Amino acid sequence: QVQLAESGGGLVQAGGSLRLSCAASGRTFSSYRMGWFCQAPGKEREFVASISWSSWSAITTYYADSVKGRFTISKDRAKNTVYLQMGSLKPEDTAVYYCAAGGWGPAIADYDYWGQGTQVTVSS
Repeated sequence: QVQLAESGGGLVQAGGSLRLSCAASGRTFSSYRMGWFCQAPGKEREFVASISWSSWSAITTYYADSVKGRFTISKDRAKNTVYLQMGSLKPEDTAVYYCAAGGWGPAIADYDYWGQGTQVTVSS
């Protein structure tokens, strides 16, 4: 079992930045895959970014086209934490952001564990 806890959401003006954190507990983090998704009111949950790593391979990241060049996913293995650095934020980035573990890429069904979400609101 893996427990995920997001933090770092809030209200920011367009063009600003936020860093979301996802702290994982309950499982060894030596080899894993995690992702971030977002869900705006009245819309389906959408893929944002994912990251994969292990002791024997390089870190691999994957981004939705809408966030490429603006968002960066990274991890701190010592802290069992994955981050989403969000920059050049737009009002359309407003959503609840969810951390997920166990999957890779945009398919929601591939992920086994989900956090409760953290609200990001971007004002114009």
